[in-house]
Amino acid sequence: MRKDNYRGRPYRATVESVPAALLLADPEPDIRLLLERRLTRDGFELVPPTGRFDLVLAGGVEAVERFAERAPVIVLGHEQADPVDRIHALRRGADDYLPGPFDYQELVERIRAVLRRVAPRGGEVLVAGELTVDTRTRDARLRDCRIRLSQKEYELLVVLAREPRRVFTKAELLHDVWEYRANSRTRTLDSHASRLRRKLRDAGAVVDLVENVWGVGYRLLPSFPDN
Repeated sequence: MRKDNYRGRPYRATVESVPAALLLADPEPDIRLLLERRLTRDGFELVPPTGRFDLVLAGGVEAVERFAERAPVIVLGHEQADPVDRIHALRRGADDYLPGPFDYQELVERIRAVLRRVAPRGGEVLVAGELTVDTRTRDARLRDCRIRLSQKEYELLVVLAREPRRVFTKAELLHDVWEYRANSRTRTLDSHASRLRRKLRDAGAVVDLVENVWGVGYRLLPSFPDN
C-alpha cells in the first residue's frame, strides 16, 4: 500500500447517521496497523468479529466465506493477484476487490460506494439546508416548494444530499446513479446536473446549489455556511 498519498480532510463516515462499523478480517499486520489508525481518524468504528459490523475488509477469500452472509465484503488482494483471483473472490460473495498495492483514498471511496449501495433506503428523510428529500414518498422540496424531477434527476439529488458539501467524482456519480463503468465517456451526468440546477433555481434557490467542481465532479450546497 502506498503510504504517502492521502492528504484528504477527515470526514465522518455514516450509515443512517451512525458511524459505519468495520471489521478488519485477516489483513497483513503492517496494513492492519495503518488501517486502524487512518480509518479511526476518518470516523469509522472498528469492531471485533463478535460485534455488529456494516462492512468487512478481508485479507483473503477465506474471510469472504466466513462473513459474506453477515455484511458486504471488500477483499484487499495481494500485489501478485491476477484477474482469476478477483473473479474467484467475487464468485465467492465478495462485493468488491482491491488489489495491492492500493491507495488509501481509493479504498475509502470504495467503502463509501459499497455502504451506499447496501444502506437501507426506506423511511429516510434527507435534510440539506433548506432542501428536504423524503425517500419514502420521493418528495423533494426547497422550503415549501415541491421540485418535480425525472427519475435520474431525483436519484442524482439523493446521492448528493446524503453528503452535502462533499465533492463526488464524476466516476462515482456515473456508477451510483447510472451504473456506468468508471472509464465511461458521456455527457449524461453533466446534462442531468444542469437540469437539476435549473429546477432548484426555479423552486426559489438564490444561488446554484449544484456546483460543478472543475476537473473533479459535483457537490451540493457549496454556499451554505458550515454548522
